[in-house]
Amino acid sequence: MPQPILFWVVLALIWLVATACDRLWWAVQSGVPAWDQADYLNSALDHGRALGLIPGGAWEGWSALLDLSPKIPPLASLVNGTVMAVSGDAPAQAAWSLSLWHGLLLLAVASWGRRLVGPGFALLASGLTALAPALLDLRTDYVLEMPLTAVCTLALWRLGCWCDPQRGGRWSQVFVATTAALASLLVKQSALLVLFPAGLWAAWIAMGRRGSWLRQALVLPLMTAALIGPWLRHNWITTIGGTNRAVFESAAREGDPGVLSLQNWVLYPSLLPEQLGVVLLVVGVAGLLMMWGWRRSVASAIDDGWSWRWLLINLIAAWLFTSLSPNKSDRYITPLLPMLLLVLARGWWQWGVLLQSRSHRLAALLLGTGLLACCPAGWTLQLQRLQDRPQGPLEALVHAAGGADPNQLPRTLIVVPSTPDLNQHNVTYYGRRHGGQLVGRQLGGQRRDREPVLQSAEWVVLAEGDQGSVRKSARRLDRAVRESGLFVKVETFPRPNGDSYSLWRRRADQLAGLSFAHRFPSLASALSTGPAGLEPVFEAVGVEHMLDGHFLYRDVVRQQALDRLEQDPFDPNPRWSLALLAVLANRPQEASQQFAALQELLPDNPWPAAYRSVVLLAGWNPWAAAEVADAARTKTPNPLLDALADLSGVMAGAVWKVPAALQSVPLAVDQIEDSLDAVR
Repeated sequence: MPQPILFWVVLALIWLVATACDRLWWAVQSGVPAWDQADYLNSALDHGRALGLIPGGAWEGWSALLDLSPKIPPLASLVNGTVMAVSGDAPAQAAWSLSLWHGLLLLAVASWGRRLVGPGFALLASGLTALAPALLDLRTDYVLEMPLTAVCTLALWRLGCWCDPQRGGRWSQVFVATTAALASLLVKQSALLVLFPAGLWAAWIAMGRRGSWLRQALVLPLMTAALIGPWLRHNWITTIGGTNRAVFESAAREGDPGVLSLQNWVLYPSLLPEQLGVVLLVVGVAGLLMMWGWRRSVASAIDDGWSWRWLLINLIAAWLFTSLSPNKSDRYITPLLPMLLLVLARGWWQWGVLLQSRSHRLAALLLGTGLLACCPAGWTLQLQRLQDRPQGPLEALVHAAGGADPNQLPRTLIVVPSTPDLNQHNVTYYGRRHGGQLVGRQLGGQRRDREPVLQSAEWVVLAEGDQGSVRKSARRLDRAVRESGLFVKVETFPRPNGDSYSLWRRRADQLAGLSFAHRFPSLASALSTGPAGLEPVFEAVGVEHMLDGHFLYRDVVRQQALDRLEQDPFDPNPRWSLALLAVLANRPQEASQQFAALQELLPDNPWPAAYRSVVLLAGWNPWAAAEVADAARTKTPNPLLDALADLSGVMAGAVWKVPAALQSVPLAVDQIEDSLDAVR
């Protein structure tokens, strides 16, 4: 068999054996997905439905698709949802996508390894990648780190190929490298920690070499605008808020070490023996030390110097950036592990060089023995995970509530406890399998949740015994539901630990209070009073979106508003309802149209213009926002309009308005705070 074909056959065998082990693990396990895993399964299910590939959904346009990824980019969920449509929506079936991402990772590692040393080294590195416990874990853990690791590795390898002074600089290389880099960012924003140093270095190289290199470097901003621009424009506000909560607030809440502490800098290195396995790590490091002693010998002549410099410098830089991130987790360092495994594989390879000089048969025997010695670390971890999998009556409870049944009407199940085996995320996932329309929503975290649940909730699940990670207010809500007389217990579901969950439904003779659709117009009209009307609106909407996970009120409110406008086109109240609906649906252009109509209907009210300017800014149209605010403040002077005019002007390129913005923005903030304080 020709050597190139043999190389790909062996690589395919590595993937097949690894995949067979993964499928065996999924066949043996019997648990349910916990919080994060169920959240990502929901995202894949959402995107598969939005593409029209999975029962329960249909294609509704690009805006509806982009609505599904408000905080995390959509690429992995689009791929995972497509795989789910083919493989099935059970967690074990959906996990076939992880095997495909692992195949991409092996392809990237093997291709990079061929460039570093050669085909044999590439296969060795691929084998070590398949055996590393941390990556073995990710192959059976439905989170984003496996796709992120695969695409980041591919992007770094291809960027290195383009930057290669001897073999790089081709248009095909820059297109592939840029596509891979942007794909990494469309999997998860944290790819920036890995790729930012490489991107800076690549830009420096392009500017230094000039000519075609510099022209090719312009591909990045152009493709960024085309591939990332639409998603970022649609979701930039929620993305910033979500990133802040995930990185900074989460680090403070979990007590992660500060970036200047010694503990911060030793945290990730201390995880390596567990993540890579002691045997893999010790043999690799020993081989590297031996190689360092032979650095002037012929042993190093097989290495590609440029490719190794690219790998090592980017590994160190990415490790530095990842360590500087405030939020810490063993998962966050995994995108760097393939690079580290390539380095350690070079140590293993050096042992082979030494032993092969004495006996080819001995070298092969000891290499095989070493690889087998790496297996127990990953296998032990996987066996432990089998024992730690959340177990509970989730499926039975969801079926009793009408979930996973496409013939049932859309319904929302209020989930008061929050445990690994039962929470709002896995209730939603199991409730929507097979085209079902049941979603779970968590309430009870605040005291004010009590009355809305008692007034409006139809289905509630409570816990007897361990409540999970909930506050005291959730326990009070639990007691209130049991003692209110408004709900009747449908069924009790035992848990493996001796506790239980119970499903409750509103009594037929205890009708819910006024619907949110009935209250919505008055809440929306309160926006005419300015910031004072905002807080009650969004507080009420926040609770309602938990009680009504399908947002069923929106169609009712929209139709009522359109009917009222047909009867009286000059009535401002339905315009406020339509404007607020557009804001809640993240449709800046539609909201702008409604606020423009309100400007004409209420010429003496400054707030329609202020809201219109804000939504235009949210839609990345600072020029129109500045024009609206400038025109409105001449008619109805207002500190907020002054600030919006100055701020929009600066964002539109009028840098000379910076001094004015520095004065007007604080005054506007004071006005808003005073308005809010007046109603509290």
